[in-house]
Amino acid sequence: MDAFTSSRGEVRAVSDDEILEAYSLLGEREGVFCEPASAAAVAGLLKYGAEGRVVCVLTGHGLKDPTTALAQVSPVMPCEPNLVDVERAVLGS
Repeated sequence: MDAFTSSRGEVRAVSDDEILEAYSLLGEREGVFCEPASAAAVAGLLKYGAEGRVVCVLTGHGLKDPTTALAQVSPVMPCEPNLVDVERAVLGS
């Protein structure tokens, strides 16, 4: 609490939907696979904005909660581990 008050920080709330939106954005735009709880700081930044330089620390890897990751994506498409089959799966050709 001392660190919070001495830094003149703020505490604000974000919804679960806002957290999942930030979670998806981090994966899509930044290639960061974090756990949803780690995306809460980014959700707050997106919702409330900030002035100056901001650091959001994402402490949890996405593999801590693979169920959420799987629920956010299209069904997994199995393919053989070779370039031709991977290209076919990704590009749909």
